[in-house]
Amino acid sequence: MTPQLHFLGAAGTVTGSRYMLEAAGHRLLIDCGLFQGAKQLRMRNWAPPQIDPATIDALVLTHAHIDHSGYLPRLMTEGFHGPIFCTPATLELCRMLLPDSGRLQEEDARFANKHGYSEHRPALPLYTEADADAVLRQFRTVEAHHAFEPVGGITGELRYAGHILGAAFARLACEGIAITFSGDIGRSDDVLMQPPEAPAATDYLVIESTYGNRAHPQQDIEHELSGWLRKAIDRGGVTVIPGFAIGRVQALLWQIARLKDAGQIPDVPVYVDSPMARDATRLYLEFHQLHRLDEAQSRRMCAAAKFINTPDESKWLDRQRGPMIIISASGMATGGRVLHHLKAFCSDERNLVLFAGYQAPGTRGAALVGGARTLRVHGQETPIRAEVAQLASASGHADANELLAWMKQLPKAPRKVFITHGESDAATALQSRIEKELGWNALVPGHLDRIDL
Repeated sequence: MTPQLHFLGAAGTVTGSRYMLEAAGHRLLIDCGLFQGAKQLRMRNWAPPQIDPATIDALVLTHAHIDHSGYLPRLMTEGFHGPIFCTPATLELCRMLLPDSGRLQEEDARFANKHGYSEHRPALPLYTEADADAVLRQFRTVEAHHAFEPVGGITGELRYAGHILGAAFARLACEGIAITFSGDIGRSDDVLMQPPEAPAATDYLVIESTYGNRAHPQQDIEHELSGWLRKAIDRGGVTVIPGFAIGRVQALLWQIARLKDAGQIPDVPVYVDSPMARDATRLYLEFHQLHRLDEAQSRRMCAAAKFINTPDESKWLDRQRGPMIIISASGMATGGRVLHHLKAFCSDERNLVLFAGYQAPGTRGAALVGGARTLRVHGQETPIRAEVAQLASASGHADANELLAWMKQLPKAPRKVFITHGESDAATALQSRIEKELGWNALVPGHLDRIDL
């Protein structure tokens, strides 16, 4: 049978990464993320699986972010019981992230049922915390640069991709063909993570394109961050930063610590209201050899904020006055405790809502950055009088120039490049640059496309 690649997600959109490799008589899934953003995308999470999960033999996970891992518990409840291969740090992050995701979905369902704002009766979670705990038993760790065999007849190797702790790109080989899945590629000058490692020769490349049509500004991130923070602090305001609990929160803590130590911002209280971010930050200390900070610097990062643990402490925060800084998940304001802080502080013009990462279309974050004057949370509208800003230079994703530089490290041109995990404009822009600047054959696949290799 000719090897086939089936694009089950992240085709034409920036979320829901799921790719099926069918080869050597097996089905191997690469990544298994949640669709996020616009409602028509989120509804895909609830649709019957396009492939019977019971027929999937194994799975390779590039990294822990929800748009790459968040559908795993649902896949298990639908019948998948194979092994899931990833790096050790990715497993440790998933031990926090997946149960937290299930818990938030249960809480959201309970809240919707209590207040009656869901169109479903009753509202149900996509999966539960118990489902997430159960799927963790299927994980198997593999060290980077070590060959492994996820299924018979297919060999694999993971190499570090930067981006977040443990993130990797995967090269799989079968029947004389090699195919590399980029996952998410980090930046060469990231404040925390090491630059992505060079890829090995491959016949096919599946490349992300989150920033495929953009170049990150050549602005110093700490200078930009200090400018926004000082402005809010000077007017006695509260700064609410929706932060991605894994990666972005840790970068912000390190940057804020450096700014305080240098006297660039006053020593105002900083709170991190995300149990998952708290635990993830400790992992950056445990796995400090995987990023740029040494052990002492990692400890300084961990000490840069007071971590909020209980719901009562989180409610206490909303009764406080500025100046202070609150960092809370989720990074696109799609759920979690940050929604309560936005409700509490968005209506005061002294305050600042500062986004520190990519905002997918259809999310509350994208709406606020786009100038929305009201915020709908839990069925209620809150007026937006606070200043809303976005850090232009804060991103854990490689931009178009960095993606091209990473691809140029391939020893030879692949037969074809498949461009995924990006909005259509970003994907087609990257396709054009690959074809013009590298002279390679590139394709932007559609959702559910199946391609012979």
